[in-house]
Amino acid sequence: MPDSQMFGLASLWAQGDFVIRAVALLLLAMSIASWYLIVTRAMRLMRRQRVFAAVEAFWEAPDLAAGLALLRNAAAPNAFATLAERGSAAMQHAQDAPQSLGAGLDRSEFVTRALRQSIARSTAQLESGLTLLASIGATAPFVGLFGTVWGIYHALVQIGHTGTATLDRVAGPVGEALIMTAFGLFVAIPAVLAYNAFVRANRVELAELDAFAHDLHAWFTTGARVQSGSPARS
Repeated sequence: MPDSQMFGLASLWAQGDFVIRAVALLLLAMSIASWYLIVTRAMRLMRRQRVFAAVEAFWEAPDLAAGLALLRNAAAPNAFATLAERGSAAMQHAQDAPQSLGAGLDRSEFVTRALRQSIARSTAQLESGLTLLASIGATAPFVGLFGTVWGIYHALVQIGHTGTATLDRVAGPVGEALIMTAFGLFVAIPAVLAYNAFVRANRVELAELDAFAHDLHAWFTTGARVQSGSPARS
C-alpha cells in the first residue's frame, strides 16, 4: 500500500475501535446539526430586510387589513405580522369581550398584555436552536480531544506489544489520533462564529420588534403612531 494511503481518515476508521468510531460519528452528527442550524438561520436573515421594509410600508397602507397583508407577504413565519395580528385581535376582543378577568383591564392594558405575550413567543422562537449551537461550539473540541487521547493510548499499547518505538511506527498512529482533535475544531469553530453572529442579529431584530410594538400600542389606543425612531440596523 502506498504511504499516502497508509495513514488518514480511512486508516483511522479501519484501525479504530468502538470508542474511536463512536467519537467520529458523534462529531459528524454535531457538524450536521450545526450546519443545518447555520443554513436555515442564514436563509431567514436574508429575508429580514424585506420584513423591515414591510414594517415601514405598513404605516403607509390605507387601512389595517392592507398593512397586515404587506407584513404577511414579506416572509413567513413573520414575528412582525404575528405581533400586529395579535394586537388587532386584542383590540377587538377588548371592545367585545364579555365580563371576565381580562375584561377588567382597560383597553390599553389589554393590548399591552397581548403585545407582550407575542414578543415573548417571538423571542423564544428566535432563540430556539442557539443553545444547541453554543453547546456544540463549546464541547466539540473536547470530544475531539477525547478521541485523540484514546487513539494515542491504543497506539502506545500497540507499540508496547511490538516492542518497537521507532519514529516510523509512532508517527502514523499518533498522527491519525490527532485528526480527531482537528475534526473537533472543524466542528466547533463554525458553530461559535455562527452563534455570535445570530445572537447579534437577534438583538437587532428584537429591538425592531419592540419599537414596532410601541408604535402599534400607541396606534391601537390613541389612533396615532409615536415617532420615536427606529433602532440602528446592522
